[in-house]
Amino acid sequence: MWQDKSLNMLTHFLSCCITLQPVWRRRPGCRFMSSSGPPWRLLFFGSDQFAVESLKLLTSSRSSSDRIVESLEVVTLSGDVPVKRFAQQNHLPVHSWPLNNVDGQFDVGVVVSFGCLLHERLINKFPYGILNVHPSLLPRWRGPAPIFHTIMHGDTATGVTIIQIRPHRFDVGPILHQKLHQVPENCTAEELGAALATKGAHLLIDTLMTLPERLAHKREQKQTGATFAPKINASMSWIVWEEQTCDQIDRLYRAIGSRIPLKTTWMGRTIKLLDFVGKCHISLLDQRRKLVPGSLSYQKESNTLAVCCKDGWVGFKAVLLKKRLTAADFFNGYLHQTVQKKTPYQTTEALFVSRKRATEEHQMSTSKL
Repeated sequence: MWQDKSLNMLTHFLSCCITLQPVWRRRPGCRFMSSSGPPWRLLFFGSDQFAVESLKLLTSSRSSSDRIVESLEVVTLSGDVPVKRFAQQNHLPVHSWPLNNVDGQFDVGVVVSFGCLLHERLINKFPYGILNVHPSLLPRWRGPAPIFHTIMHGDTATGVTIIQIRPHRFDVGPILHQKLHQVPENCTAEELGAALATKGAHLLIDTLMTLPERLAHKREQKQTGATFAPKINASMSWIVWEEQTCDQIDRLYRAIGSRIPLKTTWMGRTIKLLDFVGKCHISLLDQRRKLVPGSLSYQKESNTLAVCCKDGWVGFKAVLLKKRLTAADFFNGYLHQTVQKKTPYQTTEALFVSRKRATEEHQMSTSKL
């Protein structure tokens, strides 16, 4: 009887502890570490489609057997961004940026493609800090556009890194987890981004499962090998025929071509180069032609406009002048008469000129006046 009474008292005590623990964890204004492990009360910062992949996995993990996430809320930017749409469709609480007070409400934060620097006073509100999913093998390609620069510079390997963010600078925090990813041959920035988004989401879940241990064994980034990946802008799309090789133009197109068309000048006008087909192997019927970078050759069999660059020829199926023109349309409407001229020298009508060269020539001509 005494044993039964003792057992009942112990059971009552344990049930009270279990009942009270969640209430204590949610106590408003609590500034103490509210958990020693998952499930976490998590605040997610993100904006674009890359970030959605991590948010998707975090959302589903609330009801999984592992139950990594206890509660999940979202901070995103104004406008109709993918993260906001996903959060609203899945009934996640959404906060606008900048944030109001978050004292004691969350254990850990996660930042994925957010684009805004978080201040130290905000970071300190999270007992386990704020994690960042970054699509490169840090310290290589710190900055806002690591995937584009990975493709543009011909890296054969990249990866995903989970770091703990620090104030004042992007992408310099200690590394908690990192995974290698081989870059497939001829892949585009969009294809690589999709693969790394999925890999990063799973790496984030793996990190959250063992977060206290990861934090205990975090390592600082090396200073050697650090590179910066600035934002992609329209100035990067101008081809310099006399300086860029076939491979460099190919990588440039795969990096930015779907967002910003590659450009050159023709007869003083900007022309956009569309539907890149890569390196061309051509034979010229007129062997007397003096070939210079920017020289044009229409390949009737493949309906391709070939352009001479530093070490060979690259091809495009279409261009944009006043309107979109196929290679055949551009040749028949603009180049046919010029190419038919029996002259060993290129005329300006049969030549693409890089903006850099055009600027230099203009400066030279004006200096002679």
